[in-house]
Amino acid sequence: MTATEEIRPSRDGTQTARPRLAFFYSSSSGACRRADGFLAQVLQRRGNHETFLLQRIEEAERPDLHERFGIDTVPTLVVIEGNRLKGRLVAPGGAAAIERFLAPWLR
Repeated sequence: MTATEEIRPSRDGTQTARPRLAFFYSSSSGACRRADGFLAQVLQRRGNHETFLLQRIEEAERPDLHERFGIDTVPTLVVIEGNRLKGRLVAPGGAAAIERFLAPWLR
């Protein structure tokens, strides 16, 4: 577990690390700004601000991570749980698409 991961109680009372939600984006992209707003809307509407350890990864600042995760298109959302990639959503079309993608982790 890295220093940035947090431990939270699960439903059965055991301790678990929060899954990481990586938001790969470019600051010059309008589609990325829209997707960021849609993501905030989904997390706020469902009361899931603490569900994920959210990491925003800007293309120009961390091209190494974009390459490591095989990100060819921004925006892309990636869920990492227990150091395993659990899901990827490329170019989400709106809040509904993000909500469907994150449904397994949302309350």
